[in-house]
Amino acid sequence: MPFDPTRVDCWIFDLDNTLYPSSANLFSQIDVLMGRFIANLLGCDLAEARRVQKLYFHDHGTTLAGLMHYHAIEPAEFLAFVHDVDMSVLDAAPRLADRLRALPGRCLVFTNADADYAARALDALGIADCFEGIWDIHAMAYRPKPEMSAYAGLIDHFRIDPTRAVFVEDTARNLPPAKHLGMQTVWIDMATEWGDRAKDDSAIDVMIDDMAYWLDAVAGELAQGPQLG
Repeated sequence: MPFDPTRVDCWIFDLDNTLYPSSANLFSQIDVLMGRFIANLLGCDLAEARRVQKLYFHDHGTTLAGLMHYHAIEPAEFLAFVHDVDMSVLDAAPRLADRLRALPGRCLVFTNADADYAARALDALGIADCFEGIWDIHAMAYRPKPEMSAYAGLIDHFRIDPTRAVFVEDTARNLPPAKHLGMQTVWIDMATEWGDRAKDDSAIDVMIDDMAYWLDAVAGELAQGPQLG
């Protein structure tokens, strides 16, 4: 089935490298802070800290999940430390804001980061008012995407009909659970080192590389009305 925006009344977006371009390099700041946190925690050098960081990220979905599993850290302390970043690297996105406001139905943010950080990023982009809510790592009980419980909690809390939802995400491995639940799926390929890891083409309805351009196309399809057949 081709992607049909006329069936959508809930638009769900990842945050990092999805609602802003990877060229902003915001995650590079977080990456450095994660390394410092791990080096301090384990008493190791930064090279070893980076190895541990990436191992936990790939094995557990987030570095935080690995740190909680192996070291029983307090998640709030870690999240506050690594999200203390400079948001001035994000440019306002008025075209994106206009397109998001024009979408029929609700818009939500679904992120493995925390809500405070997400809200700061949305404010910097000028799109905070486009979203009804944020489902973050705290709400997921620290079981991040692609854990199925993260998606189930989002659906229950916001009373989403998955068959009328679309999920847009830059990390391909986070799309199969959404597809399994009946959502339409969009992979935004930002050419990051981890974006295409464990990519399952059968779980992706649309592949894009520019959010605003894709939303322009969606607006055109919506203007034409429902697909027949």
